[in-house]
Amino acid sequence: MGNLNRFVLISLLMGSLSCRQEPPKLKAIDLADMDKSYSPATDFDNYSNGGWKKRFPIPDEKSRFGSFDLLADSGEVQVQKLITGIASSKQTAGSIASKIADFYNTGMDTAKIETDGLAPVQPLFNEISAIQNKDDVMKVVADLHTQGIRPMYSLFSDADQKNSEMVVAYLYQGGLGMPDRDYYMKDDERSKSIQEAYKIHLQKIFVLAGDNEANSKLNSSIVYKLEYRLAKSSMTLLEQRDPHKIYHKMNLEGLRKISPEIDWSVQFQNLGLKNPGDFIVGQPDFVAELGKMLNEVSVDDWKIYLKWQVLRSTASYLPLAFVNQSFDFFGKTLSGQMAQRPRWKRVQESTNGALSEALGQLYVQKYFPAESKKRMIELVNNLRVSLGERIQKLAWMSNETKAKALDKLAAITVKVGYPDKWRDYSSLEVSTDSYCANVLRARQFDFNYMISKVNKPVDRTEWMMAPQEVNAYYNPSMNEIVFPAAILQPPFFYVDGDDAVNYGAIGVVIGHEMTHGFDDQGCQYDKVGNLNNWWTDEDSKLFKERTSVLVNQFSGFTVLDTLKANGELSLGENIADLGGLNVAYIALHKVLTGNENPIDGFTPDQRFFLAYAHLWAQNIRDKEIVRRTKEDPHSLGRFRILGPLRNMPEFHKAFDVKEGDYMYLKEADRAVIW
Repeated sequence: MGNLNRFVLISLLMGSLSCRQEPPKLKAIDLADMDKSYSPATDFDNYSNGGWKKRFPIPDEKSRFGSFDLLADSGEVQVQKLITGIASSKQTAGSIASKIADFYNTGMDTAKIETDGLAPVQPLFNEISAIQNKDDVMKVVADLHTQGIRPMYSLFSDADQKNSEMVVAYLYQGGLGMPDRDYYMKDDERSKSIQEAYKIHLQKIFVLAGDNEANSKLNSSIVYKLEYRLAKSSMTLLEQRDPHKIYHKMNLEGLRKISPEIDWSVQFQNLGLKNPGDFIVGQPDFVAELGKMLNEVSVDDWKIYLKWQVLRSTASYLPLAFVNQSFDFFGKTLSGQMAQRPRWKRVQESTNGALSEALGQLYVQKYFPAESKKRMIELVNNLRVSLGERIQKLAWMSNETKAKALDKLAAITVKVGYPDKWRDYSSLEVSTDSYCANVLRARQFDFNYMISKVNKPVDRTEWMMAPQEVNAYYNPSMNEIVFPAAILQPPFFYVDGDDAVNYGAIGVVIGHEMTHGFDDQGCQYDKVGNLNNWWTDEDSKLFKERTSVLVNQFSGFTVLDTLKANGELSLGENIADLGGLNVAYIALHKVLTGNENPIDGFTPDQRFFLAYAHLWAQNIRDKEIVRRTKEDPHSLGRFRILGPLRNMPEFHKAFDVKEGDYMYLKEADRAVIW
């Protein structure tokens, strides 16, 4: 009893001492991240993040490095501890822990991988060698798809865009070796250089697979011509941003009319879809061209293409020469990476991919406190109220459309941290025989799982991301926003942090995802997730006029040399960034009393904008700038700071931005959307 009284006395003494001192600072802005030699009115990116950029140069293994990457690296170490702890201990055969251990350990056994050579993919090569005719070609194409190798086309299952309660199959363009059709179609000097490098990469892979120099050059030419033709018939990324353009519902009879050269009934059966019912074709012109190509391209050329598809898809899990050659093109040439990531990181990534929710369950148990979920849900609720108020006050939108928008906002489902039920991995076979074989079996497991959902009701409890992923998403077909556990950590989220910082960081992320429900794509889906117009014609016209302001602003940014940003491709993300900022700012001011003292000389508004800028602190290589500008719907980090903030009058006021300053935009030129 005496000891207890002594403890209470000490606590009270400490409490009374703290009353006579300055209160402890809440977790706020790290001043070391800043570079005050820049003016916030001239370059808010470097003012906010200049110190951070100096402290965190790009590691050789990366093509860019930003705040998200720093948090992802921290999460990577957390997962490493989980995996290595399991992999270094004896596990019960057939258990989840045993599968994690065996998958990881086979990936780290480089001696066996070198000894095995191409043995893990030899059965696939044998299948390809045995092809005699076009029917055989399509049979092997289907078999490769079941193992996560995707020649000719892309197949997946998802909610029907116009009947979001049911899962259907989607048949889309695909079959390329480079990331997108524009890599083949553009003829500027940068693109030509990449095309030549890709042809050399093809040659080198074929040599490693046993071809002589002459045959490898011939095979490279055959593959490139085939892929070029597939690319030419593909839709651009911009065209695919319109969900109506990529929604063509049909049955087998309809597909036969488009592409009679392919027996699609047999193809779907070989894919495991004996009764596909109605399905969605994304790009009918592509499918029609694919049928013509099957007729016109020789069986021998298709065999070479299929062999390449196997090698491309498995190179990272084969002997070191294949790994290095794959990295040389996809890492160095396309992204500018200087060095490979350490092997443990690459093997961990594939282990994580194969058993993501199994590892996610362990991750949550060890690293995700319950109070984080509770605090996050409070923030989400505050943001939802603020977005609703902002919608109600929109001067440009009619009451009719506002009512529908508010209905949709109220219907948004929120998922935080981790799923309520975990995926069952009991039927996934993992062995100690081969790393590459384990990867292929895991892909087959995922493919079968994907196919099993077709023509069944949507499981609305399912997550599209694992808890250990540093990211968040909005799913228009589910009308849901999802925040995995790993993003709910400093510097984006502090359970006990400064409100201004929390709202400027994770608050904006929440607002960003909510606003995706109302961006140029999300706004075409109704409250239950169906592709269904709920706008008046006049409001739709006004919305497009307002979003065009944002398109023009971002298209005016020079990202490198003479290369401009693509304001059309990045429109959805830019709308979400600006909307997220506006909504988070309103929500912050609901919790402020108006009597807050500055922290480190910065007002709450200033800390809010500094926290936002820190989300997108980033160093990036030139090649990665080019690559992302071509294919990424997100703006580069620097322009995610400069672009939205120039449209916010509250930012102008907080940092005394005046006409003539770079960060200044005339009120008439600002984008006001959500």
